Parts: sequence; structure tokens; C-alpha cells
Amino acid sequence: MAFDTFSRRSLLKAGVGAAFAAGMPFKEVVAQGGLKILKSRLFASPETFDPGWRLGSGDDDIMRSCWQGLIGYKPGNEWAWEKQLAEDIVQESPTRIRFTLRKGVQWSDGFGEVTAEDVKFSYERIANPDNKMAYRTDWEKLDKVEITGTHSGVIIMKQPFQPLWLSTLPAGSGLVICKKAMEAKNIQKITLDLLAVNGPYRIKTMEPRRIVVLERNPGWQGPKPAYDEIHYVVIVDANAGEIAYEAGEIDVAFLPIASVARLQKRLPAKSKLVVKPAMAYWWLGMQMEEGPFKDVRVRQAVQHGIDVDMILEAAFFGVAKRSTGIIAPGLMGHRPKNLIEKVDIDKAKKLLAEAGFPNGFKTDIGVRNSAEFVNAAQAAAASLAKIGIQADVRPFDSGAQKALAGDKGGKWKEMGLHIVRFSMQPDPSWATAWFVSEQVGEWNWERFRNPEFDRLHQTLTSELDNKKRDAGYRRMQDLMEESGAYVFLTHAVNAVLHRDTVDPALSPDAQRQFFKYFKPA
Repeated sequence: MAFDTFSRRSLLKAGVGAAFAAGMPFKEVVAQGGLKILKSRLFASPETFDPGWRLGSGDDDIMRSCWQGLIGYKPGNEWAWEKQLAEDIVQESPTRIRFTLRKGVQWSDGFGEVTAEDVKFSYERIANPDNKMAYRTDWEKLDKVEITGTHSGVIIMKQPFQPLWLSTLPAGSGLVICKKAMEAKNIQKITLDLLAVNGPYRIKTMEPRRIVVLERNPGWQGPKPAYDEIHYVVIVDANAGEIAYEAGEIDVAFLPIASVARLQKRLPAKSKLVVKPAMAYWWLGMQMEEGPFKDVRVRQAVQHGIDVDMILEAAFFGVAKRSTGIIAPGLMGHRPKNLIEKVDIDKAKKLLAEAGFPNGFKTDIGVRNSAEFVNAAQAAAASLAKIGIQADVRPFDSGAQKALAGDKGGKWKEMGLHIVRFSMQPDPSWATAWFVSEQVGEWNWERFRNPEFDRLHQTLTSELDNKKRDAGYRRMQDLMEESGAYVFLTHAVNAVLHRDTVDPALSPDAQRQFFKYFKPA
């Protein structure tokens, strides 16, 4: 698929269509006289607010504003947590975490007080293998939550679980939802109705693919958030997000990496730019069970033929550095280098010929329908053309690519190449969890299956020796690369542009927004 160079006008029309193209007068949505309103970009339209099925960090931001966990991340430059629902919480042994809830915390909509029953229900439903939740690996070592009183209990693990305090309890999988509300609705999965909230905000209104409006929860008993409402405007394309910011339609915008160098030299008036090293990871993957990529020699040909530097320059203008795996620098398990570091066109062509494709073949590259993804895919296609592979760029709307990968009717067989970005939590297991065999049909789009990889993922989460964990996670990334199904691209950076009238509260990687801590500057 060919793409013309985007103009600012076409980006505004196509990318910000969530708020403009459908004919909804944007300023009527945000002009609520007398209220303190914060307007932020949401890069994908929400499809579910279920902690066990959430799709991205934007969903996390909204859910954390409306629900609390026992503990939660604190904004700042270091990964740290604070008590939320827990009045007290302590790890009394490698497999037992005792907690006591704050009394008097109320659910909205008349569902009473938050109790230990809600904690038990929330965590065990994700851990239950019968539920097959996408985030079940966050609680895979959970045995049970034992209730010791109306407001107290013990989280009992089958084995020690090292990610518990870094990427489970303070993250989306640690949020506590209302058992009574779920039972009253008689549902197994939450969609876009939060049912009952226990946090500082609740959803006021929501227009799918357009906007999510949060308002203060009148039953919230904690410190009053500075803003009366949070308007989360759906703007899929990152370049369009910058345009919407410059037009005054949003106050906070996650930006495309390609804008960073330019904005560091000259910012819009009364604005500030936050740039942080990202833990997220981008890669080019190959569906390895059907089609030409079923042959490992074809996958290896792509690995030797793809010019990663060319992709990074085209999509990110040199701002993003090449990655050596899915685990970022500074984290346990980061690899010092890739197994394949240089382009070798001759070797790539030889491998294709050996696999029965001396003249190459046609395929496609699936990507999110956003300029930086499309640019990366176009550069990858140009690189692959040099070894005889003709790849058309195939953009997908929000959620559609995952739906294809998980299709039980076999449509996943239509997948060829894809360029994907996953966000991260600070424990390395949160990178490897999505590539175990059990995740085929969910997040494992390459359909990569490796018994050693699966075993390492299981054992390393309980390993107490950090040197062994470090070596193990490096080995897991070697196994991914050896499969031929992966070309690691970049961790990139996260860039957030905001008004100088806003004092933002962000995670250390600037990926997450903590709205209850945002305040006027």
C-alpha cells in the first residue's frame, strides 16, 4: 500500500478524526464553564476496562484514576510505590503478603464498603486459568487470597514471585474491583462500564473513538484532585496529537519520536517538553506457523536483510537508538548486543533461494494506523525489496490487529510481517510474559513456541539470585532471535508536551499519567 507524504491539514483531518471528522463540535465538549479541566491525548480507543484484559497504558491511566489497588505507583523519577487501599501491607515470608485495608472506603453506586472479599475476588479471577485472561501471568504464582477478617487477608503464593512488588500489585493487575457489582450485573468480563469505583474519579461520559470524560467521584474520601474533570481525547496518530496540541484542543500530548529533535530546539509558546528513556520495545515480527515464514530460512533471511538503522532514521529521525532485545538498558536481563548485528544482503538472498524463493515473494507488514508505524513499515519494505521480498504496508485501526492475531477461525494465517510496540513494567518478566506458548492467540502474534523459553519464564519469576535472573532473561532473548521470528528495533523515548500552566505527574519513563496528582503550575 502506498502512502503519500502527510500534510498538516491531512493529518488533522485523518488522525484527529476521533474528535473532528464525525461531526462533533470539539469545543462544545471541552467548554464546561467554571470547571477546572485537563485535556489529554488518548492514543487508542478503549475497548475494555477489565484489569485482566486491558489493552494498553491509556486504559491503565483511566482505570487507575477510577480504581485503586492495595498499593500503586508513585509519580517521579524512580519506580516506587505507595499504599492506597492498604492501611498496612508487609511481606512476612517469600510466599505470604499480609494486608489490612483502610476502613470506610466506599464503592460508588451503593455497593457498600471495600472489603477483603473484593481483593480476593479481583486477584483470583485473573489468576484462574479457566478465565484465560490476557494478564494471567501477572498472578500465575498465586495460590489464593486468604481472608482473615472483613478488612484483612493474606496473599499466598505457590512460589516466590519476584515481579509482585514491581509489576503486579502496583500496576493494572493489582487494581481491586467490586465483587458485588460484578455479581449484580452477572458478567464475567468488564467492557466499558466500570460498574462501581473506589478511586478519585469516575467516568462521566464516553463517546467511543472520540472522548472519555472523567469527573470527580463524590464518594472519594482522599485528597481532592486538582482538576474537576479529565478529558481523554482519542487521537490515534501521534503527529495529529501534536497538531491538536498546537491548536489548543488538548493540554497534554504524547508525541511522535520524530518531533523530539525539532521541539527541543523550539517549543510552542508557553509549553514544556518531557523526554524520558522508554522501557517499551518495538520489533518486527513474523508469523511463523503458516505461509513463507514457516521456513526458518526465510525468517533468517529477513533478519540478515533488514536494515534497522534505515527504519529508525525514517520513522524516528535518528532520535531512537537500536535495541538489543525486548529488555531495555538499565533493567535486569538487558543484552549487550544482538546475535545478528549487520546487514548481509548476499546471505539473505542465499537463504531465500535455499528455502525455494530465489525470486522472492509477496507479503504484507501489518502496523497500527499511525504515521510513525507506517513510516517504519515503509522503510522496512524498502529494505526487504533489496532481497526480493515485496511487502505492502497494511495499517490497522485500534485493536483490529490483535483481533486478527487471536482469531480462532484461522484468520491469523493471513498475517505475515508486523511491526509492534509493547509497553513495559520495570520487571523483565513483564517483557517475556507475552511470548510464552500459552500466549499464542493472545499477545504472542509470532506464534513462537519454545519449551526452554517457557521453562525459564516460569522459573525466573521465583529465582532469588539476581545474577541467575539476569543471565536467564538474556538467554530468553537469544532464543527469540534464534527462532528467526524477531528483529528487535528500538526502545525509543517517550515524549510528553504540556502547557506550562500544568504540573504533570508521570512515571519514570513518562509512559503513564497519574491524574490525581496533576495540578495547575
